[in-house]
Amino acid sequence: MVIDKVRQTIKKYRLIAKNDTIVVGVSGGPDSVALLHVLNSLKKELNLTLHAAHLDHMLRKDSGEDLAFVQGLAQKLKIPATCAQINVKAIAKRGSLEEIARNARLGFLFKVARDIQADRIALGHNLDDQAETVLMRIIRGAGLYGLSAILPQRQFAGYRVIRPLIEVKRKEIESFLKRKKIRPRRDISNSEDVYLRNRVRHNLIPLIEKTYNKNIKEVLSHMAQSIAYDYDYLNRQAMRSMSHFRVKIALNRFQKLHPAIQKLILRLSIVRLKGNTRAITFKHIQEIDDLILNRPANSIVDLPKNVSVIKKKQYLSFYRRGPKPR
Repeated sequence: MVIDKVRQTIKKYRLIAKNDTIVVGVSGGPDSVALLHVLNSLKKELNLTLHAAHLDHMLRKDSGEDLAFVQGLAQKLKIPATCAQINVKAIAKRGSLEEIARNARLGFLFKVARDIQADRIALGHNLDDQAETVLMRIIRGAGLYGLSAILPQRQFAGYRVIRPLIEVKRKEIESFLKRKKIRPRRDISNSEDVYLRNRVRHNLIPLIEKTYNKNIKEVLSHMAQSIAYDYDYLNRQAMRSMSHFRVKIALNRFQKLHPAIQKLILRLSIVRLKGNTRAITFKHIQEIDDLILNRPANSIVDLPKNVSVIKKKQYLSFYRRGPKPR
């Protein structure tokens, strides 16, 4: 039963504490609608305060109907809701439309959480989403952090984002909604094979299930979980080593570290400067390795998003492009 699975997931990962106030991101689709219903069923047991939140990106002609649906659902369940609209296309002059929409949604959820002083933000990602994400990242290329995929909980900008459905299959969610006679909204773009995720969902995973491993979704989900633990341990070790370096990375000390820790320190140094490692590839890290090992002092490697790294005689320094550091 979905509610029992979610209860176990909450306990296993300590996603929710009693008396929490939770913002629930509700798109109107099956996953988020099921999530709202499940958390509402657990509300008395855990003494939760729920608040639904919906952001209309205005990317489809009928997106306003999603907003009205969420408002009606929240009213029916007697859960307060905050709904808003943003014209993503109008602000997406440069960059990925998908990334801009995602950032707008997160920013909106953070604002709602701040306004109502919420403890958590709950999102409706499920086990199938996890498997699809892992496969997509294998196809595109990813390190341990990328392959850990969708974590059950994660800190974003000081907010704790939780995913109580992460161990529930999509077909279980569909059955749950059918039994409850709940009809969610359907996004027709989810059936179009223009997007990589949809091709993985509709073509690649069914092929693997039929030809290689019928349990591939569970296998990929468990793999992501194991990798997440490994990454967390290595990341903690890298952070501990980073404390010795401050702004500059002392080359003699750095080169005595294990290569896995070295790679993480390089990535953490980039995160310090630009907030994330998006657009940083394996090739970029290789180039920094080459800078350290083979190039003379004062050599520079330019990275995406105006980040550069310079090698001095005794240290390595990351900086924003512009005036060169002294």
